[in-house]
Amino acid sequence: MGASGGADTEPGDAKAGGTAKPGPTVTVTGAAKARPAPTVTKTVTAKPEPPKKTEASGPATSFSGDGEYLVGEDIAAGTYKTAGSDGSFGCYWERAKDASGEFGSIIANNNLEGPGRVTLNKGEYFKTNRCAEWKRAG
Repeated sequence: MGASGGADTEPGDAKAGGTAKPGPTVTVTGAAKARPAPTVTKTVTAKPEPPKKTEASGPATSFSGDGEYLVGEDIAAGTYKTAGSDGSFGCYWERAKDASGEFGSIIANNNLEGPGRVTLNKGEYFKTNRCAEWKRAG
């Protein structure tokens, strides 16, 4: 067989017994300085958030199970419900005609072992101890 060149050799290729063709000469004269990338600024217009809904000003319609509240000022008049005791010795509530703490000022009171309801009228004082949160039911 002859040596006229194969599929992966070209005339003048060193593998085929020819002379290698000279390649291009590259001269590096120093480190190439990279150009900084262009700065791209994107302007985004922010939309303001819609105003958050707030409760209407005035007396609260839900409140803690511990405290003394003036109905019509601290809490709104109406019927309230609670899940009952907060896990302590039972839930105590009291409706009173004033904040004196005297036995004679009590209009009504109760010790709850479970859920309960009470209707509060404007001008009364409502005292609650060891109860879960009270929420207006009507």
